[in-house]
Amino acid sequence: MTEPLTPPATNETAQETDFLRQRVLDPALAILQSSREGVALRPQLREVGRIREVQRGVVRITGLPGARMGEEIHFADGSRGMVLRLTPEDIGVALIEETGQLHAGLEAYRSGELVDVPVGDGILGRVVDATGVPLDEMGPIRASQRYPLERLAPPIMHRAPVHQPLQTGIKVIDAMFPIGRGQRELILGDRQTGKTAIAIDTILNQRDQDVICIYCAIGQRSTAVARVIETLRQSGAMGYSVVVVASGDAPAGLQYITPYAATSMAEYFMEHGRDVLIIYDDLTRHARSYRELSLLLRRPPAREAFPGDIFYIHSRLLERSTHLRKEYGGGSLTALPIVETEAQNLSAYIPTNLISIADGQIYLSPDLFQKGMLPAVEIGRSVSRVGGKTQLPAYRAVVGMLRLTYTQFEELESFSRFGARLDETNRQVLTRGRRIREVLKQKQYETLAAADQIAILLALTQGLFDTLSLPRLEEAQREVRTHTRKQLPLLVEKIERGEKLTQDEIERFVEVLQKVLQLEQQEDGDVHARRD
Repeated sequence: MTEPLTPPATNETAQETDFLRQRVLDPALAILQSSREGVALRPQLREVGRIREVQRGVVRITGLPGARMGEEIHFADGSRGMVLRLTPEDIGVALIEETGQLHAGLEAYRSGELVDVPVGDGILGRVVDATGVPLDEMGPIRASQRYPLERLAPPIMHRAPVHQPLQTGIKVIDAMFPIGRGQRELILGDRQTGKTAIAIDTILNQRDQDVICIYCAIGQRSTAVARVIETLRQSGAMGYSVVVVASGDAPAGLQYITPYAATSMAEYFMEHGRDVLIIYDDLTRHARSYRELSLLLRRPPAREAFPGDIFYIHSRLLERSTHLRKEYGGGSLTALPIVETEAQNLSAYIPTNLISIADGQIYLSPDLFQKGMLPAVEIGRSVSRVGGKTQLPAYRAVVGMLRLTYTQFEELESFSRFGARLDETNRQVLTRGRRIREVLKQKQYETLAAADQIAILLALTQGLFDTLSLPRLEEAQREVRTHTRKQLPLLVEKIERGEKLTQDEIERFVEVLQKVLQLEQQEDGDVHARRD
């Protein structure tokens, strides 16, 4: 007989087997059983499409019958896109993130959700792209919520009148074209005329003003955006700012959604009672990116090859800027969109669209820029249709007819170049106008508080600068600011609180300025005597 290969089990072996089964196998089987009972395996339907055609920044997909406008689409290689066109044959998707490996036949999947962005206090001080991906190497974004890119503008009954000023720190703007919190003020001009400089100065002036600032760079050079970020960091402004970037080499789809993403981030703070300033730099490049997408998606072109809804994409963006009533948050969103003109042509398609949408415009003249009159604001073509009601009362008491006086000076100056003889009155107009022009000059990054501006403008309108030579005006302005804060601290506090100045206070103000400028006149006379 053949002997068994294994020895018969002994009592000790049986006991060991029972021990392993009770202590190890039975608990493990019980855990597996409970886990299986807690998981309900149900079949799920998933729409799968395939890429039909790949173009620059645009993909056409067959399938996905349930896709909707604005929905996020995922691709098998990790790329992402947003639905921009629906047709019976296929859908058009604008890429917002691509790996460079897309090809015809690759699978595409619906996400079932609209493209959204992170919002909350965690984005303050950060540099992100339109999808919320951090670009500053400071770790992931800690967002409290996510908002969709496209949100309905607040209805009329949720809005409150604009009543509080937003100080830019720039004399010519705060005095003549004031901006209110909740207003949309367009900044436009040719290339290299200082449009971004005005926007950055406005951000820097919001320090200690409880205003959150969002700088939205659309299609800008990476080096230019890096300079802006470095300026904000050196000035301590990044603590209350957010920079949303889509550089010039980014996909057109990413450039298109960037201003909407930045606005959604701003709306979170507005709905929580905060005042927000947003800079769109610039909407000309945004319109060009949308034109590129539309042509690739075979939409019919209209004027200047832009699609027919180019006005609508900007109007629905800027209509989200407003001042909310207290029961709906009480915050405000002030928009400063930047637009580039060509050869000073304000009647081009995109500039005229945005001029009609905004509440005013600040036009920067290349002629003034070349003459060194910075900021190069052309007073005759600039206007603020809302901010005048929000201007601090002290400005209205001091500025008076400053704009009209300067306009008359410009006309008289052009007339006097022909060698016409002028009487004493006209010579005084020229003298005052030249000093107005000199005083309205301001260096970049040197913003002024409201009290400092009013002190300078009061001395200007009262003719206290008329006897000073033009080279002495810069030093005289510094003396005026210094002595105003030293000798009239209560008046300075009253101006900053937004209270109206009485006639007696204005007269006291003028007396102090006269004493300060008398010393400047003596020094100016001594300089001229030494030259002689």
